[in-house]
Amino acid sequence: MHITQGTFSYLPALTDDEIRAQIQYGIDNGWAVAVEFTDDPHPRNVYWEMWGFPDFDAKDAAAGLFEVNRCREAYPNHYIRVTLYNPKLTKQTTGLQFIVHRPENEPGFDLVREESNDRVIRYTLRSYSNDKPHGERYGESVSSYHGN
Repeated sequence: MHITQGTFSYLPALTDDEIRAQIQYGIDNGWAVAVEFTDDPHPRNVYWEMWGFPDFDAKDAAAGLFEVNRCREAYPNHYIRVTLYNPKLTKQTTGLQFIVHRPENEPGFDLVREESNDRVIRYTLRSYSNDKPHGERYGESVSSYHGN
């Protein structure tokens, strides 16, 4: 299953040159560059782990791509995304966010049906990756290295 979250998620994987171009677009707009990763890609898991601190003073996209590649080396079986944060006073929100790396095997989700009182039926998504504990979901051990 190919998980679709963020911008460009319906497209084929971005090349490094395309990632660099998107990061440079954000820098040119005054946005901060952040790299995040997770092994739990559930749509409601919006707080991924930070790879170092966001770079508010970035001038060149090469530094952002360098951090993406360092994160790929440390977590080859995790989802990695780039978040370009717009810090302007009237915005202070995500300007652009896209996945730049995926695990080789994406297990997908299960739709769980639950019947409760008064014949109410609820549905929720459960990630197959959560069948194993954090850090063991994609056949690797937990690394304590988190960037900077």
